[in-house]
Amino acid sequence: MIRRKSSQFQGLKMQSELVQHYELRREPEKDLSSLDESATRMGTGVRTESGTVASVDVDNDPAANLFPPPLPRPRICIWKYLDIHSMHRLEKTASTEEMREVLAELLGLGSPEKSLRDAITLDLFSHALIFCRQQGFSLEQTSTACALLQDLHKACIETPLGNVEECYRYFTSVLFCHGVRRPPFSIDLFKEEQLLALADYVVNTYFRHFKLYKYVFTPQVRLDLSLTYTGLKPPNLWSEDETGQVSILRAYIKTQMNKELRQLQQLVEERLKASEERLSSKLTTLERPLQLPPGKGKNKIK
Repeated sequence: MIRRKSSQFQGLKMQSELVQHYELRREPEKDLSSLDESATRMGTGVRTESGTVASVDVDNDPAANLFPPPLPRPRICIWKYLDIHSMHRLEKTASTEEMREVLAELLGLGSPEKSLRDAITLDLFSHALIFCRQQGFSLEQTSTACALLQDLHKACIETPLGNVEECYRYFTSVLFCHGVRRPPFSIDLFKEEQLLALADYVVNTYFRHFKLYKYVFTPQVRLDLSLTYTGLKPPNLWSEDETGQVSILRAYIKTQMNKELRQLQQLVEERLKASEERLSSKLTTLERPLQLPPGKGKNKIK
């Protein structure tokens, strides 16, 4: 069981860790800027799932950064996405299917049958609402729990790079913003038992499938890096004389390879023929009738 004082101490500790994390994140970005000055031009190409290649700037495109973008500061998010009127509409629903329809309308989701991402998002928040009803959360607590989950999901899909540890620290910090009374930075909306139950639910349902959510909602990015320096001429790989020699060498290699392939094919055919002959001889031996040796089958005359 977590005491109130220990919760306050952990909330302060988490916020201090986030500040140190953001400061440490700025240092490698400064190092990258110094490396960028040493080269006169840097060309990068980002390949997504569609296979398109585009030249982008490292400082402008977040997908070309080598580090995940910093997460926002944890804040109170009561009535952030689902206001009180939306929660009343969800509370009046009598069945799960009706609740899913209203939730899809409130979240601006399309048809789950047509979009796989919308279907996954709808399942994520519908199960979260069912969990809140089972725990007996109030309308304010249910709205806040859905907002916590939605902010966590946005932080996860913001970058295709791995940031599970950063997202977990962010989630715990936002969670303590609603469990410790320290206005205007945090409020005691959830009790200690409710905080533990909500944290266990998010860990078991979202963080255990963190890579799957990132795989579905983020594009696959490949970075092609090329450096060009001034004062260096592009090397000439092959001269005109060497080009002719290369073609002769390629023709010779092709001829030898064809010869070896023909010999190998002939050897395989000979072995197959020999194995067929051995098999046919064995079958002929087995098909012959069984003959008893002389004297074995004659009756003895007394």
